Amino acid sequence: MDTIKNFVYTASPSRVIFGSGTVTQLPVELTRQNLSSPLILTTPEQASQAESLSKILNGNIAGIFSEAAMHTPLNVTNKAVEYAKSANADSVVSIGGGSTTGLGKAISIRTGLPHICIPTTYAGSEMTPILGETTEGRKTTRSDPKILPGTVIYDVDFTMTLPVGLSATSGVNAIAHAVEALYAQNTNPIINLLALEGIKALAASLPTIIASPSDITARINAQYGAWLCGVCLGSVGMALHHKICHTLGGSFAMPHAETHTIVLPHALAYNAPKIPEVMKKLAEVLPESEGDAIRGLNVLLGKLGVKRGLREFGFKEEDVDRAADIAVGNPYWNPRPVEREAIRELIRRAVIGEDAKANF
Repeated sequence: MDTIKNFVYTASPSRVIFGSGTVTQLPVELTRQNLSSPLILTTPEQASQAESLSKILNGNIAGIFSEAAMHTPLNVTNKAVEYAKSANADSVVSIGGGSTTGLGKAISIRTGLPHICIPTTYAGSEMTPILGETTEGRKTTRSDPKILPGTVIYDVDFTMTLPVGLSATSGVNAIAHAVEALYAQNTNPIINLLALEGIKALAASLPTIIASPSDITARINAQYGAWLCGVCLGSVGMALHHKICHTLGGSFAMPHAETHTIVLPHALAYNAPKIPEVMKKLAEVLPESEGDAIRGLNVLLGKLGVKRGLREFGFKEEDVDRAADIAVGNPYWNPRPVEREAIRELIRRAVIGEDAKANF
């Protein structure tokens, strides 16, 4: 057993309801909190799921706001807050992926309304006290214990129809949270256990979901892994990978999960020389790593059939320098010093779609 160093561990105060069919417990959960007029949040594409929640609640809702958008734009949040106030909502219930969860957090921190979250992807942000918001092309993040949703209802049934492509990128997005948690400045043994278990569950289940989307066991394991990875994201600091992804998302409108999927192996390769023990542990939970975690990630992404280049989402090669400048603009902790030219090369590789290599 490795020598345990001094550490600080803060447990997440969220209440988690996990399983199949668990959304039917929403009325009970609202009653438990003495709430009776929730505002249901969703994206335009998932409005039907909001309607299903209204039926479960027998129409006892303040209303439905279905304009949640990627990267939580401030103008959408302001509109939703006014809606909640005018409808006399006493709580918010978000159903969807990271976009809807983010809107729920943004409303809750501004109004004090309790937030019950029902995730339908593997994003993991429902387990974090972190809120990322975008205004005028810049994404900023803040952390506050009050941002953390009070209750999270994981109902695997909502993930059964999640398209395989989104299942793959959303799952790798979750893996990214756990990977960075392993080498976070304030990591600890408990988070390491959760991170490795979460990565192991997702790396094993995601390829099965690609081959057989309706495999209930794989879906349960993937959501279990995503939950653990989300706890990691909400418990310790993130580093280079998340900083670059925030840059690409907030300033260049790159899609969230797809960007995390593309950048992750390159960010890990960049940090690899400074985190040998982490690389060893990762190789043990990533199938077909053959002792090399970067190989394991490349193999996993190959199995999932995901897009590997940011240019496939419209990123222009002439913007690589500007992205590098933004990514190194504000100092932040990382296990390896953040060097502008090396970061530029990392982003270039992510734009082109090359396999990750630890030769920066």
